[in-house]
Amino acid sequence: MIMKLEEILIDACVPFSDNPFKIKDDFDMDLLVQSILNYGVMYPIMVRPLENGEYEIISGHRRVHACKKAGIEKIPAFIRPMSRDEAVICLVDSNLQRERLLPSEKAFAYKMKVDALTHQGKTSVRLGQKSSRGLVAENVRESETQIQRYIRLTRLIKPLLNLVDEGRIALSPAVELSYLPEAMQKMIYDYYAENEVTPSYSQASQMKKRSIDRILTSESLLQILNQPKPNQVETIKIPIASVQRYRPNDSVKQLQDFIERACAYYSRYLRNRDRDAR
Repeated sequence: MIMKLEEILIDACVPFSDNPFKIKDDFDMDLLVQSILNYGVMYPIMVRPLENGEYEIISGHRRVHACKKAGIEKIPAFIRPMSRDEAVICLVDSNLQRERLLPSEKAFAYKMKVDALTHQGKTSVRLGQKSSRGLVAENVRESETQIQRYIRLTRLIKPLLNLVDEGRIALSPAVELSYLPEAMQKMIYDYYAENEVTPSYSQASQMKKRSIDRILTSESLLQILNQPKPNQVETIKIPIASVQRYRPNDSVKQLQDFIERACAYYSRYLRNRDRDAR
């Protein structure tokens, strides 16, 4: 396949349609802008030509964004004609090696690549041939089951998926919630917005089973959400340094025991003081 290197106009570069990878104006972006201002774009982006004369970005969305912020008008680019499916596979493969990826980015990237491979006919037609999910798993060092679990996240409503990205809902309960109808998912988010409580894996599994059995109602969903959870027990947070100054050589467990004994001792002291004051 012919590929040529040219400098193209930034304004002619358009984002990839349905790009699953987010671009953030954060500290890392500021560093990239400064690096481009100091040294230029060190690695060319990859684009595919469109019929209207524009170029769809395959690899290099962050570099293009940084160039726009830096006021740079042109960028070096490998121009490679390719089909939509080929472009999807290239886009996903060039981004999945990044160190920090959100669960939602993995979810939609895996789904896009699986769909593209399926369109190309690279599925398990013959006995022993890998499935599309298996081919994706090979490249990212994750099991085929884990690939499917991430893809399930694409069934979540956006507010719940945001909670997964924020670490407020873990992957396992999120996968279970993905089997619920959108109306029930919205109820779960509304419950979170009011109470700041998310379902545990056990609760999410109960909801999924009831949903599959077609017996999940608004009332039963709220009953499940209101079940007490071990991680909902109220705690008091004390900076460890404020206790370690009294017991610098103790372990965390020993410090916890020390606090409990100190509280018991002080409680007895207060009772004796109050008794003597009568």
